[in-house]
Amino acid sequence: MPQRRAIYPGSFDPVTVGHLDIIHRAARLFDTLIVAVAHNDTKNPLFDVKTRLAMLQSAIGDVPGVIVRDLEGLLVDFARKEEAFVVIRGLRAVSDFEFEFQMALMNRRLEGRLETVFLAPREDCTFLSSRIVKEIARFGGDVSSFVPEEVARRLKEKFSQS
Repeated sequence: MPQRRAIYPGSFDPVTVGHLDIIHRAARLFDTLIVAVAHNDTKNPLFDVKTRLAMLQSAIGDVPGVIVRDLEGLLVDFARKEEAFVVIRGLRAVSDFEFEFQMALMNRRLEGRLETVFLAPREDCTFLSSRIVKEIARFGGDVSSFVPEEVARRLKEKFSQS
């Protein structure tokens, strides 16, 4: 029986408990889940790719079948290289849907084998985003319930240097 492989791409700047919720649930649905950290300089990331990869790997630990990799270039090219033709995307709200739907259609247009599976987060994570977490941390707020412990520590260090 062929392996069921999926990709969960994102900037993960930083990884949140919402991302981890999607990762753990997607890992139960697929034999291999590749968590792909995107190089997206247009988003002006707070953490470099190497740091985001390390934070994700630490947060995920030894979840069976989960691999953390960096993603440079087009997702469709990465999917072909990894032979993984399912993309996992989280949808927090209706406002996420339009963009994600357009991306799913464009990805499928570029690679006909690529399908997108949308997962809704746990109810207590629907409001959560990396952008909001960074904003709270920037102003000295407590983000410990929104991110893994190491991420909270790194955010505190990052903003105490500013």
